[in-house]
Amino acid sequence: MTRVWHPRQRSLLRQRIGVQIKNTTIIMDYETIQTLHRFLPPFSPYVSTSLLPFIALVLLSSTFALAFYFSTLPKTAPVRELGVALLASVLGGFGVVALFCSVGVYV
Repeated sequence: MTRVWHPRQRSLLRQRIGVQIKNTTIIMDYETIQTLHRFLPPFSPYVSTSLLPFIALVLLSSTFALAFYFSTLPKTAPVRELGVALLASVLGGFGVVALFCSVGVYV
């Protein structure tokens, strides 16, 4: 037996397969999972994969611009430095993920 957790397709399971659902944990055999796989809609991302290189370019460019700005800030305002560094870090993180996804490394 295999445990499958799929809360969005409760009614589909009841209609197509006739499986009773208790607490969103479903115990099915392999044939039932194959039937479920055939009837579920395919995955579609929220952001189109053709936009990922442009998103990565914008995010990473802004990261480098903020890093340059951070290096020119006077050292008398630690709160301002922290805000710029935090924003650059977040943009850099999302930019690297978008870059990896645009070249086919889906993280």
